[in-house]
Amino acid sequence: MAAAGVWIVRILAKTWRIRITHDDDVRRLRKAGQPIIFTLWHGQLLPLLYRHRGERVAILISEHSDGEIIARIAESLGYRTVRGSTSRGAARALLELARAVEEGWDLAITPDGPRGPAKSFAPGAVIVAQRTGALVIGAAASAKSRWNLRSWDRFLIPRPFASVHFAYSDATPVLATNARDAAGEVERIREVMVIAEQRADG
Repeated sequence: MAAAGVWIVRILAKTWRIRITHDDDVRRLRKAGQPIIFTLWHGQLLPLLYRHRGERVAILISEHSDGEIIARIAESLGYRTVRGSTSRGAARALLELARAVEEGWDLAITPDGPRGPAKSFAPGAVIVAQRTGALVIGAAASAKSRWNLRSWDRFLIPRPFASVHFAYSDATPVLATNARDAAGEVERIREVMVIAEQRADG
């Protein structure tokens, strides 16, 4: 099933008409060698996986059985996968994410994964940013011609030949210096994702 998913995504995505906006900070930071933590909602994961394929991004994916298909698709597109979440394997996953940053990889984290509620914000991305000094950039995707699965996250699948718009927030530092302060940063970083979504919908 995972192999079929990889094949379907590659064929489908080649038909999309892609538009990218507000990515100045992404290009600037990469040119400077500054690590990025992309935060994205779980429901928009599929098109964003295709958008950033082959770009040395490590992605946090659930250890639940339903994460296996996404992990296989991600690996086929050139991602480094870190298995775990804030509820299962959290400490090990956070350490591995920090190690990936040290080795020159950007990160992608879905703060509402793997089980929701949709667009809730678990603190993992904030903690990793605090530990590594990486800047957070919210990433979002939208498509008017699309399917939405009947899942908790309304998983987005752009239809064949859909116009898919990718947009980003400005790069944002996590200002906390300890774990207690990091908890207070969660809502501020969540607003970064709201901005990215508004830009993608525009």
